[in-house]
Amino acid sequence: MVKISRRQALLGTAALGAAGCANEYKHESFTSSARTAEGVFQHGVASGDPTSTSIVLWTRATPEDETSSSAFPVTLELATDQAFSTDRQTLQLSATAAKDWTVKHNATGLTPGATYYYRFSVNGSVSPVGRTKPLPATSIDEARFAVVSCSNWQHGFFNAYDHIARNEALDAVIHLGDYFYEYGTDGYGSETAQKLGRLHEPAHEVLTLADYRQRHAQYKSDAALQALHAAHPTIHIWDDHEVANNSWEGGAENHQLDEGDWLERRRVAMQAYYEWMPVRDPAPGKPLEALYRSYSWGDLLTLVSIETRLTARAEQIDIDAYSPDFRSQEDVDDFMENIVGTEDRYLLGDTQLDFVVDALKTSKEKGQTWRLLANQILLADVRSPDLTPYASEEMMQAIEPAWAGIRDFVRNSAFGLPLYIDTWGGYPFARERFYDRLAANGINDLVVLTGDAHEFWVNDLYTDGKQKMGVELGTTSITSETVEAFLGDGTKDFALLITKDNDCVRYYDPQHHGYIDLTVTKDRIHAELIGLDTVESRDYTAFVTAAFDIKKKRNTVEFKNPRGLGPAERFLY
Repeated sequence: MVKISRRQALLGTAALGAAGCANEYKHESFTSSARTAEGVFQHGVASGDPTSTSIVLWTRATPEDETSSSAFPVTLELATDQAFSTDRQTLQLSATAAKDWTVKHNATGLTPGATYYYRFSVNGSVSPVGRTKPLPATSIDEARFAVVSCSNWQHGFFNAYDHIARNEALDAVIHLGDYFYEYGTDGYGSETAQKLGRLHEPAHEVLTLADYRQRHAQYKSDAALQALHAAHPTIHIWDDHEVANNSWEGGAENHQLDEGDWLERRRVAMQAYYEWMPVRDPAPGKPLEALYRSYSWGDLLTLVSIETRLTARAEQIDIDAYSPDFRSQEDVDDFMENIVGTEDRYLLGDTQLDFVVDALKTSKEKGQTWRLLANQILLADVRSPDLTPYASEEMMQAIEPAWAGIRDFVRNSAFGLPLYIDTWGGYPFARERFYDRLAANGINDLVVLTGDAHEFWVNDLYTDGKQKMGVELGTTSITSETVEAFLGDGTKDFALLITKDNDCVRYYDPQHHGYIDLTVTKDRIHAELIGLDTVESRDYTAFVTAAFDIKKKRNTVEFKNPRGLGPAERFLY
């Protein structure tokens, strides 16, 4: 990947005064384990999709002969101690070829908030032990989560998962999607994959049910991911790569006519997902794509997870098809109003929108302190800054081999277009419709958790009329490359300019891989943005790149007490 030097940097620090980057702190060094489960239970164990009295428990019992069609029994043990001697339950389940030998059980009758241990066995072969817990049902003082997104096998080691697995204080891991990537070995991340020996299986882009199953199996063979799943229950939403890049209701950017029928590809991708992930299957009568849920932590918070890819999303607008006609701001304003901003450009659909609003309204009526939204794509109205004063011909030539569209991107940046058209910014009517419904029910205090972008975001959320609706925390990627792969030494300056030119952006870090460590109490939410020094070695250092509090202010919420910011970042905050 081509990187540009400081001399070729996209921006000059003089444009913003003294530049500064985050002051990293709380350094800890680790070696991510390469030890994986073996034998019958070589894909480990997992739990997730909790209620106050139940949780989904998962494993795969790999038979000696995977071509066999004969089902075989699998024993599940569940107890409240690691020795499996207290409150022990034993169930007989079955592994079948129809489910790709995956075993998934909804354990019910559990004590709210209690810690449970579970394991599976087949003919004397015993799985790793998993630890999990259902949701609390009464008054609680604290809940703590890891928030993650975007783990591409080919881009490096899952060191963030290893770090999360070591933290016993977490109540759950919230995975915001792109759990795996669909590309072949010659696709996204191939250069790093060759260097590290982390090549996708199968080698081609996944298209069939067998392909998707094999890709799930590969990702669940990773030691760090196995450790995370064994240590914590997970809450999952998918993004686009679990099916195909930039997917929408009727297709995807990464689905071509010679790759078969889109609806069939989507169906088998979802089938494999429900087989291989610790999530509940849709209730009878609901479509497979209805992967949206509500989770209640006692009197403290409700978390609502949404689905913005397959349920009702209109096709993404291809800016490249329109940009040759952008000659003035009037042209762009017309494009945003009459092409991007039309009322038929949905994201959630009526049924899901009703569900989300009702769940958040119920939370408020119950007197819960916080309302969280697990969301795939950037919600804040982030616009591209004008890069034309800083983009030299030398810089363009340096970036162009890695980013063919850099010239159009820079030219169009002068018009204040949405930074990423694949986000809510490409669906402004849907976003305003969502805000209108929330405001009508007195909900102006959302704390939104967002994935997809491979960057840390700390944003305020406003309607077009500048009514405050809440705040947004965007988590960076586990491994998938950041914009630093394109901008090199210009990345820090680009980040400062994004913050400077967007009133809604309080902090932006597009340099680090990692996750968000989120602690929720009655008086505040404390967010630590955990960065990693590398994903190209199992030896890594984890650190806090920045930290923020979220506090109540009248009928909404606001960021307070920023820590770890450099001088320019603090000035722009």
